[in-house]
Amino acid sequence: MIIGSRGSPLALVQSRLVAGMLGLGDEAVQTFMTSGDRLTGRLSEQGGKGLFTKELDEALLDGRIDCAVHSMKDLPTRMPPGIVLACVPSREDVRDGFIAVKAMSLMDLPAGATVGTASLRRQAQTLHLRPDLKVELLRGRVETRLAKIESGAFDATYLALAGLNRLGLEKHVASVVDREAMPPAPGQGALAITARESDAKTLALLAPLNIAEHAITTTAERAFLEALDGSCRTPIAATATIVGGTLHFLGEVLTPDGKHCWRRTESVALGDDATATARALGLKLGKDIRAEAGALYTAHFGDNGW
Repeated sequence: MIIGSRGSPLALVQSRLVAGMLGLGDEAVQTFMTSGDRLTGRLSEQGGKGLFTKELDEALLDGRIDCAVHSMKDLPTRMPPGIVLACVPSREDVRDGFIAVKAMSLMDLPAGATVGTASLRRQAQTLHLRPDLKVELLRGRVETRLAKIESGAFDATYLALAGLNRLGLEKHVASVVDREAMPPAPGQGALAITARESDAKTLALLAPLNIAEHAITTTAERAFLEALDGSCRTPIAATATIVGGTLHFLGEVLTPDGKHCWRRTESVALGDDATATARALGLKLGKDIRAEAGALYTAHFGDNGW
């Protein structure tokens, strides 16, 4: 089996983890430079999430690889024809880590401090909680962004705890961001393996890796995103957990300037078809927010929203 992967240090750690689950060595992983890896600006301005999967999707459809490993939050809500989400084999801590040298949390930053991020979600959430701060573009690999904070180029940033934990860089976290105060991106922390829909052999090999709890929670979060026609141009956050057979969901949508925030929370008992129940809940809450916020959002941002 040949496993496709982006070439970043984090992507390689994740893909090699999957290779190990399949009883394969690191040599099974083939790396690709994706369009998203070549970006210098915001993802929202240059095509959205599909830029991180495009080349891997093409390699799958051409038969050059048998499956591809992605960070779930990079997957578009609609998969290309012929490609399916085969399994969700792992999910790390879903929360963000607050990274700063001179502050322990967002609320500790002095007025006028600069927070660096390429995420519209993190930008909007920051400005919603601290409108007195400045938010400027900071993108690049995890190590690059950490160096920018260490050098003083920015006062603070956020990084997904999942990536920091997988890279062994958690020591750089000043504090863990509360998932209710600032919910993470839909699917954050989860790995997603995609494969060809027609490749029954590979799908059968991948099926045992699927962890039902992670598949159910990410299904709810991605359905919320889908209902909102979510792209990287719209700040959307969602987090789902399962406790005692009940799915608990929190989702929110913000305007990029942080001035408006629409939030929904709901819990539902999971029956025999837990995945369908999770998807239905995510879709419902996303549609509820869209109905409430749509006119105001469009009035503020026009085509930049949904």
